[in-house]
Amino acid sequence: MFLDRVKPLDAILATAEKKSLHRSLGAVQLTLFGIGCIIGTGIFVLTSAGAQKAGPGLMLAFIIAGLVCIVAALCYAEIAAMVPVAGSAYTYTYATMGELLAWTVGWALVLEYAIAASAVSVGWSGYFAGTILNEFFGLSLPAWLSAGPLALGGSEGGLINLPALVIALLVTWLLMIGTTESARVNAVLVAIKITALTAFIGLTLTSAYFDPDKFNPFLPAGIFGGFGSGVGAVGAAATIFFAYVGFDAVSTAAEETKNPQRNVPIGLVGSLLICTIFYILVAAGAIGTIGGQPIMGPNGMPFPAGSEELARQCLMPEHRDALVCSNEALAHVLRQIGFSGIGNVLGIAAFLALPSVILILLFGQTRIFFVMARDGLFPEKLAEVHPKWKTPYIVTGLTGLLVAVAAAFLPVGQLADIANAGTLYAFFMVAIAVMLLRKQAPDRERPFTVPALWLVGPLTIGGCLFLFLNLPTEAMLVLPGWTIIGFIIYFAYSRRSSHLGRGVVVVVDDIEGEEKMVPIDTSEN
Repeated sequence: MFLDRVKPLDAILATAEKKSLHRSLGAVQLTLFGIGCIIGTGIFVLTSAGAQKAGPGLMLAFIIAGLVCIVAALCYAEIAAMVPVAGSAYTYTYATMGELLAWTVGWALVLEYAIAASAVSVGWSGYFAGTILNEFFGLSLPAWLSAGPLALGGSEGGLINLPALVIALLVTWLLMIGTTESARVNAVLVAIKITALTAFIGLTLTSAYFDPDKFNPFLPAGIFGGFGSGVGAVGAAATIFFAYVGFDAVSTAAEETKNPQRNVPIGLVGSLLICTIFYILVAAGAIGTIGGQPIMGPNGMPFPAGSEELARQCLMPEHRDALVCSNEALAHVLRQIGFSGIGNVLGIAAFLALPSVILILLFGQTRIFFVMARDGLFPEKLAEVHPKWKTPYIVTGLTGLLVAVAAAFLPVGQLADIANAGTLYAFFMVAIAVMLLRKQAPDRERPFTVPALWLVGPLTIGGCLFLFLNLPTEAMLVLPGWTIIGFIIYFAYSRRSSHLGRGVVVVVDDIEGEEKMVPIDTSEN
């Protein structure tokens, strides 16, 4: 049987204590970690794409995605406080549904974080080359240094995206030297973008250009564009769900958190609520001032975001200044309503803030890799913790290098949808894990308990499945393809190398307080 390797909760906690990461993060730092990822990605990268999919209904899309996230966050809060170790959804699945399904979750999270970090690195490169070099210094990078060979649709000119490569490597180095140092830098960056976004909200919502008529029609593509279409309010919600991965990254930091039973739930729910409010207010300000209607195709539906058809439309004079055509949406809005100087400042804020998003995404991915290696599913050398920095430096350096190379050479358009497939699968499995643990370990201490789990759990499962089915078809197909690759690796290496499969399980003796190796029966594995 392939679903019978379930790792005991006591063994998971004991393993974490034996080879543990340094606990240095508090509730405020965890909340800032979540805000750092959520706000940076959604506001500075996906606003234009979301408006093209849903028009003014983008505000509703944020609410739909936020509702799915909040029920998922409640599930995360209970299980992360109950099992405060690195590994997030992977670890929770291992403790409830077994090794094979845990592997699929961890493998999906590896893809999700890597794609997201590469995409945001390229987004930062655009701000660096456009706003910083061009607007402020009058300089421009040649095309062969500012885009990868595949990022220009196969056209000549691109060789390497040097700024994206450099920023990914710099963030990797920062993560390697220490979690506390990373959190401090992130806190400064979060403060900068919170200030910038607050100024944006104040200027747009009180501007003379703000006109409620610009929200009409509110749903030009409807609420539901159809499964696989990726348009409408639900299609936009499926795309911008990418922006909420920050609270998942918070749970991956549970093992490095002081008093995780209290601080993890605060970090999860707090960052989600703060960011959702910012999303809705910023979307209202942008659409209410310059409008946010999508550019419609001949079939009466919006052109796909990031498509060549949309790019051609955006070159036409009537669409050139549209919100959906801007690569720096919020700075563009302020320039259009007469605040060019503040718009440039906001562009600088985005330039400074996006590295914090890359930091959180790399942080999450390396911690998933770390705990999978610690379980023997990857070579154990990857789980080595640096004696001075107290971080998993080998896996951090390796994954950071891969993300940097991908950002330098590969196309990143529409990758948010691909990353979402893995995210939604992980959230789906966490909801199942919480409900199973209520049955499997009803007496275990739960510092945070999901209210009305009989309702919240199924809502999380249904919401994740619904959003997944509203991703573009090609994005939905990536997850099963990636999973097949994962199965090959699992059955060729990981299954026979697994600690659990070899009977290597660490538990703590309740009486003597000593660690012991406990043999388990793996004859049927």
